[in-house]
Amino acid sequence: MATAETKRATEVMTGADILVKSLVEHGVDVVFAYPGGCSMPMHQALTRYGQSLRTILPRHEQGGGFAAQGIARSTGKAAVVMATSGPGATNLVTAIADAKLDSVPLIAITGQVPTAVIGTDAFQETPMVEVCRSITKHHYLVTRVEDVARVMKEAFHIATTGRQGPVLVDMPKDVQLDKCSVDWDVPMNLPGYKVKTPTAHPEQIRQIAAAIKHSRRPIIYCGGGVISAEASDDLRALVKKTGIPTTMTVMGLGLYPNDGPLSLDMLGMHGAAYANYAVKDCDLLIALGVRFDDRVTGKLEAFAKNAKIIHVDIDASEINKNKVAHIPVCSDVKFALQELNKVVEAPEDISEWVAHCQELKRKYPFRYDESFDGILQQHAIRELSNLTQERETFITVGVGQHQMWAAQFYNFRKPRHWLSSSGLGTMGFGLPAAMGVQAANPDALVVDIDGDGSFQMNIQELATLYCEKLPVKVLLLNNQHLGMVVQWEDRFEKSNRAHTYLGPIDHEEASGTGVTDSHAIVSERYPDFVQIAKGYGCGAATVSKKKDLRGALEEMISYPGPFVLDVAVPYQEHVLPMIPGGKTVDDMILE
Repeated sequence: MATAETKRATEVMTGADILVKSLVEHGVDVVFAYPGGCSMPMHQALTRYGQSLRTILPRHEQGGGFAAQGIARSTGKAAVVMATSGPGATNLVTAIADAKLDSVPLIAITGQVPTAVIGTDAFQETPMVEVCRSITKHHYLVTRVEDVARVMKEAFHIATTGRQGPVLVDMPKDVQLDKCSVDWDVPMNLPGYKVKTPTAHPEQIRQIAAAIKHSRRPIIYCGGGVISAEASDDLRALVKKTGIPTTMTVMGLGLYPNDGPLSLDMLGMHGAAYANYAVKDCDLLIALGVRFDDRVTGKLEAFAKNAKIIHVDIDASEINKNKVAHIPVCSDVKFALQELNKVVEAPEDISEWVAHCQELKRKYPFRYDESFDGILQQHAIRELSNLTQERETFITVGVGQHQMWAAQFYNFRKPRHWLSSSGLGTMGFGLPAAMGVQAANPDALVVDIDGDGSFQMNIQELATLYCEKLPVKVLLLNNQHLGMVVQWEDRFEKSNRAHTYLGPIDHEEASGTGVTDSHAIVSERYPDFVQIAKGYGCGAATVSKKKDLRGALEEMISYPGPFVLDVAVPYQEHVLPMIPGGKTVDDMILE
């Protein structure tokens, strides 16, 4: 009599069923998938596993890609997006590139034309492996049904180990339809992929501990790599043991509480002035899970030029890539922190340095004009932060001024509760990412803080929110302009408007020199986001007066379904501080 193990080992299944069952066995709960001719067999298979796997139909493949990222970024698990061949597949490219730059474990599955016609320019054929070769961690064109189980096992392994990233699996239609006897225990075949996670050597840990003990002006500089390593608690233990002031990249927000006693918040181009000044003055920079991005460093030679640099990162290619480290350590950050916490001692006396950092924080706080009787973007975000601190809240953002203000004025206390397209800077990220977060965290409050430019790039996902009963809230900071570009026009182009106004083209602000009043609000509101949102079945309201803001936010939060709150804000308000590109802390604009 055949045992269950024997039956499992001899199952005969189609390639599509093997692929979908592989998703279930790898713990995937939700897949975002848009069907088409070359992916239909996989979609039929998805219907056969509906009790184990929720399939959500986005309204655009890019929306599906960012929604999958919402799951991956908020949970730490690999997430899945699926599209058909040709235009469906190419619509995933931006989301794949975004995942590569932010080290997000994403499995992108694309339908492909049958193997017999690959290379003939068949209808809806695109060579996805070639298109995505440089923006994936690895990629597959599956040409044999017998390889599907192995490929899926390898895809999840590669996406989630080492420095995480996206993996593409391109599935020709005939491979989806072909059948074979499945070997679920097939071994992986990855001769060029080092499975062993690098770990710091004991001597390196001793060197780091010694450098910390003898420092007088140390700073911890931490980023997304610490979140990927699930090492926030270990980082906080290090901060507590050593008393070292800590600053975070935009990817690292939430690693250490913004309201913590040693927090210097975010550093970089639009980071806190006090963080940037502290890094300039430090004698030891402990860089953990960061890549010395240009938006952090500005002019590389001047960044922390008087400091000894410790750099710990799991990716050897990041070590000494941008900034040469005095103590370079290729290691899993969690392992390094755990080992360091066993032996590290607090610096001998940094009380004067800590007091100096706290004085910088008092002297150069994030600020805005609190006397303005309308609603400033910073005020709206701070009010939202105050209202939501005591509940489980996830914040997603688009890209632009609102993104930086959210990073500055929302108080983050936990990792994975802030989702931002940081490396690629993709407008349109916020709404679909929130959709994924809500699907993975159904009991949480999920708010997309967005600008009207970013929001319109994937506004169609409001339909997905309504149809799938995902109660995402959108705090829409509507200034009718592409605000970050407007800011650069104001600072560096004498306020000459070059296609940054989003309203009707005959409006007086459509071209030429803009007004100088930094609190100017466009009187003609276009489009009507309230009507649009309601047309999609969502709740919606608009607000323009400061006295009405809190009530409007409470209405948004308490609404039982998806809701868009359209907030009228000025279009010439600037994100400050600002270090111009390629400049130094000495060039920082404060007002």
